[in-house]
Amino acid sequence: FIQGINFMTILWTPSTDLIKYSNMNIFICRVNKYYKLNISSYAELYQWSIDNLQDFWLSYWYFDGPLCNGEMPSESGIELKRAFIEGDHISKTTWFPDIKINFAENLLIGSIETKDAIIFANENGVQRKISHSELYTYTSYAINFLNKHGITEGDRVVGYLPNMPEAVIWMLATTAIGAIWSSTSPDFGEQGVIDRFGQISPKILITTDGYWYNQKKISITDKVINICNRLPSLEHLVVVDYIGCPNDLLKLDIAINHNIIINNAFNHIDEVIEFKQFPFDHPGFILYSSGTTGKPKTIVHRAGGVLITHFKEHSLHVDLCADDVLFYYTTTGWMMWNWLVSALASHCTIVLYDGSPLSPNKNILWQLTESLGITVFGTSAKYLATMEELKMSPKDNFDLSKLRTILSTGSILADHSFDYVYNSIKSDVQLSSISGGTDIVSCFALGNPLTEVRRGELQARGLGYAVEAYGIDGSSVVNGCEGELVCTKPFPSMPLGFWQDTDNEKFLKAYFSMYPNIWYHGDFIIIYDCGGVRFLGRSDTTLNPSGIRIGSGEIYQVVETIEGIEDSI
Repeated sequence: FIQGINFMTILWTPSTDLIKYSNMNIFICRVNKYYKLNISSYAELYQWSIDNLQDFWLSYWYFDGPLCNGEMPSESGIELKRAFIEGDHISKTTWFPDIKINFAENLLIGSIETKDAIIFANENGVQRKISHSELYTYTSYAINFLNKHGITEGDRVVGYLPNMPEAVIWMLATTAIGAIWSSTSPDFGEQGVIDRFGQISPKILITTDGYWYNQKKISITDKVINICNRLPSLEHLVVVDYIGCPNDLLKLDIAINHNIIINNAFNHIDEVIEFKQFPFDHPGFILYSSGTTGKPKTIVHRAGGVLITHFKEHSLHVDLCADDVLFYYTTTGWMMWNWLVSALASHCTIVLYDGSPLSPNKNILWQLTESLGITVFGTSAKYLATMEELKMSPKDNFDLSKLRTILSTGSILADHSFDYVYNSIKSDVQLSSISGGTDIVSCFALGNPLTEVRRGELQARGLGYAVEAYGIDGSSVVNGCEGELVCTKPFPSMPLGFWQDTDNEKFLKAYFSMYPNIWYHGDFIIIYDCGGVRFLGRSDTTLNPSGIRIGSGEIYQVVETIEGIEDSI
């Protein structure tokens, strides 16, 4: 408790209809019917989900989970017998060992063909709209290209791309054939790209001639040439003509022997994609998380784990459906890009944006929210804090009647930012602060359509994720006490490990050295009896004066109230 701030203030309460018709409530009814239970609250559902992991994940699979070879069971009961097999260590859990899936198939199949799958905008407004059927077709072209150039299962395809449709298309094509996708954004410097891609030996690099930021065309041609020269494993370069710099493209063509412009890269013949099925734990993505020293960690994520976890978070925790328009301000170098794109599996429309969130004017994102009818708006805590500093008031200038949820992550959302959202953006919106990380490419704590939003808190721990706060002695602490965020049981989005990490030595040291056989995340949290979670900052930056632990979030909370301080670190 900080004097003058009431952490427990309720800012939003779901309506009776929202609760009744939410996917979460429908799921509870299904679980109650099948298992002959009487679950009546989220708290009870959460406890059941972590006490009965096998039953929970099997139940979710058949409620709204990924396609299993295109077949679904009858309503008579659950046919799969196991969701996972435990190994001799929590990290060696095998998920859904009896089935095979294709990641891309789940994002491309089953949607309304003529409906928008992707709306792409930049600082100059909406640039393109791509229907679900067009996305399927473009992906088939990219698959044809990858097959033609000998890319097979396990090969790495990397994207050095803005948040644009081509990034989605090439990711889908890569995962469709069982290769591994990895991406970073074009604002990364040359060395940052080499530090990442250089560790995984990619065969194909997908890039652009540049990107937009703050109303400027920024060429990356020189960086791309140097990167290619420093990646000896590269066999082909694909370049997207985006900002319209023909001289740059010519420069690339001269400097690189394998330059292919995307408009000429495809065999433009419509083909039915033959989705090969892969084991659930087949590697699908490599993401990067920087430590305090050394090169970024190359985190290998299982395609099935990412898919079913994102399914669960979208459908149950965000209450996403096919009618939604989902936006998240992100780059291709952040895990939230993967999270955003996975929402295609819910058959909704996703909005991709490339550029500054404050250019050509500070309200550009809210203009898009109004004009595109965005229903779920995702951003960072920093952006909301910046809006507050700029005294922006979208509620007074835009029709936000379709907006029902605001998501925030990336850093701790300060208490005053909660108040700002409800005072200046929308009073009847669900503000869901969410937190997880690149390490799990998903969330440990996030939103919940069944419970209130309380100032300073994430609404709930994620279903099926046995999250606890551990004290120094390694035991779970009680309501309101500070502790280390741990996950005590297996979860499907736990990574397979680090790329080329012999015997998983570095991986085990990173996440399991603090508590044996328990995932240690490195965040300092409080879990309340009401179900909410407060994040206090990274535990590796926690101060410990006289035995009293103080997280960085607690310091920011005070510093940001001091007049005259613009920002702090």
